[in-house]
Formats: sequence, C-alpha cells, structure tokens
Amino acid sequence: MSTKVPIVENVLKLNDEMALQNREVFQRAGVFVVDLIGAPGAGKTALLELTLRQLKGVMNIGVIVGDPATCRDGDRLAKHSEHIVQVNTGSGCHLDANQVRHAMDKLKLADLDLLIIENVGNLICPVSFNLGQHCKIGMFSVSEGDDKAAKHPNLVVSADLLILNKIDLLPYIPFDLEHFRQDVAHLNRTAPLLEISVARNQATPWLHWLKTQTHLGSTKQMV
Repeated sequence: MSTKVPIVENVLKLNDEMALQNREVFQRAGVFVVDLIGAPGAGKTALLELTLRQLKGVMNIGVIVGDPATCRDGDRLAKHSEHIVQVNTGSGCHLDANQVRHAMDKLKLADLDLLIIENVGNLICPVSFNLGQHCKIGMFSVSEGDDKAAKHPNLVVSADLLILNKIDLLPYIPFDLEHFRQDVAHLNRTAPLLEISVARNQATPWLHWLKTQTHLGSTKQMV
C-alpha cells in the first residue's frame, strides 16, 4: 500500500513538467489557451461550434478535442475550422499534458490566436491535470441540476471562468438559479459566472470574454 502514494505523486509530477513545457511553447507561439471542462451533454461542442462561427474572421481558433471514442465531435468542429485535432483517450477519463503535446504538434500554433482544449466529458478527473493552459473553464448546464457546483467543488475552486449553459430551459426544469449562484460564490468569489444559452445563440458574454482575454485576437502582444 505504501508504494501507491509515490506512484501517484510521480505521475502528477511528470504531467506538471510536461505542462510547463507546453506552456512555454504556447507562450513562444503567442497563442492563448483554455481548458474547457464539463460533463457529457453540457453543450461543450455546441458552444465551440457557435464560437467558431461567430468569431470567424475575428481571430484564428484551433481546438483539441478529447473523447474516449469516435471522431464525431472533431468532425462537427472541422466543418467550421481546419485547425481541429481529435484525441481519443480510450479508457482514459481525461486529457493529460503529453496527449496535448502530441496534438498541438499537429497544429500550426503560430497561426492561431486562441486554442481551446475540449477535455473529456467529466467533472472530476480532468481537474487535477494541468495541460499548460492559461485558463481553466468549468461548464455546467441547467439540465444537470442546480446541485452540480456544490457536488464538484474542485472544478469550481480551480476554474478561472464558470459557464452555466441552457438557461433557456429554466422555465421548464426545476432549477434554483439563485441557489446555484450562491454555491458558486461560496466556492469561488473571483471567477466570473456566465449564464448562456447556446441553443438560442445567446452566448455574447462568452464571446466578449474570449475577445477580452485574447486582446481581440492579438495574443502576439502577450509574449
């Protein structure tokens, strides 16, 4: 039993070392990178489809898509951008820094202003693995219930931005919005909470946040 802790610590240490290398590559390329974490069905891929459509011509965006199997999400996004890489993790429940490193080698990072890593649909495992990103984003949806932020505090605490999707369903689903907001504020008082509806194309706060963070697509000024 005593050997398990060192093994886990070693895995995370190696991952963090690779993440630091990834971050250095991102910095040299002048690309702003976000790690998007959310449960299956939260609307991550739909949000990225909307993002690629709405910001076309404003900034060059690449996406690394993580999924246990199939290339369906990658295929969906490839209709809107040529800068898409699919990573299948098999039995793995998250992306790690090494997988991201191999994926980003297939992209021309210097041509990008923004790189979004769509992590595997999971609210637990991806949180612990640094990928070298600049920002970590936690995504929830009304259809998941208003208790998810409290049940997954590690994601909320570590997030730089939080998104609540599918607010168009509020009139139809038992969801205490104020209770959800209070849980988020209790866990993380600094991360903005954006309330959006991808299905209704109501994602202006998200698009504005991206533009602000990437200086309207000119991340080359950040290096």
